[in-house]
Amino acid sequence: MDVLISVDLEGVAGIAALQQLHSGGRDYPAARALMTAEANAAVSGAFDGGATSVVVNDSHAAGDNLLGEELDPRAEYVVGDPKPLDMLQELSPRTGVVLFVGYHVGPASPTGVLGHSFSGAAFADVRLNGASISEAELNALVAAEMGVPVGLVTGDDTICALAARTFPGVVTVPVKTAVGRTAARSLHPAAARTAISAGAREAVTNAAAGRLAPVAIPPELVIEVELRVNGAADIAALVPGTERTDVRTIRYRASTPRQALDLLIVWSTLASQYAER
Repeated sequence: MDVLISVDLEGVAGIAALQQLHSGGRDYPAARALMTAEANAAVSGAFDGGATSVVVNDSHAAGDNLLGEELDPRAEYVVGDPKPLDMLQELSPRTGVVLFVGYHVGPASPTGVLGHSFSGAAFADVRLNGASISEAELNALVAAEMGVPVGLVTGDDTICALAARTFPGVVTVPVKTAVGRTAARSLHPAAARTAISAGAREAVTNAAAGRLAPVAIPPELVIEVELRVNGAADIAALVPGTERTDVRTIRYRASTPRQALDLLIVWSTLASQYAER
């Protein structure tokens, strides 16, 4: 079975401070090591569960965070950005299951560590059919478009609770409890990795046994973002088909989850460049 692991950084055990997330931050090198170790735990568990191939997609920021030399040599990995499928690069109809490691909630969640959706700098909120969504939820819809289920979600207690409500048969591994947006009570990294490995093994085993199903794709896909910078809507609204609903909000009626994802990538790129002027 082909397994895709999409690994982000905000939901990794021991991560809660903004300075841990970006190059130049005091603890960013240590955060990269923690992220790589959790990716390895998921790789190990996936092979233990019966995976025949594993690809790890670096899904944080510019996609250049994982320490390649430290990764499990049985896995291949995707580095860099932009990527056509963004956080799900290398997903295909051949993929048996996708595992979300180090994930987090969206910006509208009242609790949750480092919550945002796709671009914290560009987007104040991302909504689908009027409801705020996380990266995990839209990525799950993109996977479902190819018939692929989500088997595992790891991160804080809030994203794990959301996943348990939303993704059929998913295994969740909460590695920390949200105390605030930039504060958490975390498992020791070694304990988190043990739990992630066991969760990945269970998720792949469940997929092989047919105990998982892709999420249901709604009949309507109206994607909407509230931009952080007022003037950013001036340029983002130039994308054909985009409707501007107020000074900072734009929306688009997508035909597929992939089209919604593509649009978010374009909007965030345009809005981020405007914000940097």
